[in-house]
Amino acid sequence: MPTVPAVQPAPVRHVAAPPTRRRAWRIVFLIFGVFAVAVFAVAGVTVFNLTRSFDAVEKIPDAFPAESVDRPPVSTGAAATALNFLLLGSDSRGDSTGSIASISGQRSDTIVILHIPADRAGLSVMSIPRDSWLEIPGYGEAKVNAALSYGGVPLAVQTVEGLIGARIDHVAVIDFAGFKAVTDALGGVDIDNPIAFDSYHLAGHVFPQGVQHLDGTEALAFVRERYAFTDGDFQRVRNQQLLIRALLSGLMHKSTLTDPGTMGAVIGAVTPHLAIDDKLSSADLVALGVELRDVRADDVAFFTIPTAGTGTSADGQSIVNLDWTALPAVQEAFQSDTVGAMVQQAQAAG
Repeated sequence: MPTVPAVQPAPVRHVAAPPTRRRAWRIVFLIFGVFAVAVFAVAGVTVFNLTRSFDAVEKIPDAFPAESVDRPPVSTGAAATALNFLLLGSDSRGDSTGSIASISGQRSDTIVILHIPADRAGLSVMSIPRDSWLEIPGYGEAKVNAALSYGGVPLAVQTVEGLIGARIDHVAVIDFAGFKAVTDALGGVDIDNPIAFDSYHLAGHVFPQGVQHLDGTEALAFVRERYAFTDGDFQRVRNQQLLIRALLSGLMHKSTLTDPGTMGAVIGAVTPHLAIDDKLSSADLVALGVELRDVRADDVAFFTIPTAGTGTSADGQSIVNLDWTALPAVQEAFQSDTVGAMVQQAQAAG
């Protein structure tokens, strides 16, 4: 079996934990796309408010593959209560329907898996580069983000399940414009940009290296950029993780949590840009928030699926090659609910 250190975790900057009574709601924020839905959780000081906000979110019917297709087995034993949440970030709504839930024909720009262990002791967030080359069930080899285009959310779920060798329990789709809306609702965010670049998506704008304050328009351009980087999608993934951490920090700040006006603005900003599977209820959120009440910000780790550089497909596409020799260790970690231990071992190995 491949050695664990092949997984390359992204550096994690820890943010200060909010007061204990808020911790459960803060963690629910992570569950829904790592940056969007949890707004309802932090705002949901009462179950009534959480339920009312949650019910306004668009639901995805039939989000999962049929049981008749080749899906990983249901986890048993100690791993049975672990959860995997899939986040799919889309460039825009469905072209014909205007619905986030009905977005067949579009590709997903962001693919993230949030793993919640059975012991609820920490959270692991794995990014999958959108150009990762693999087998899409029924369609042959293609980039992983094409699954959403070919067969909507169910095929995207099936493809990711085949990749990690474990089931996806819940899924959320976020219109990429949600980055902009949430950032503006928070009054902007501060990020520490590692690489200066000229923006492709915001003509004439330069993102200098170092700490800077971004408004919503700038944040959206920041997380979409890949043309400016020599390693393309790899740096875009790192920048997306950077902004997610900044949004988390802004949402968890005491001044945000205690300001009904700000939280109301954030809720209003998120709702039009989000869809979730119809199997998840507000009661599930409340229960999960209670279970995660002792998890702190430094218990959350970001990392990227093992890759083996870039290349060109037989039909001339620029692709990201997955490290298939390292992948079995990642699959085993998801199947056995040891993702956190795998990441810790990789970090210790440097």
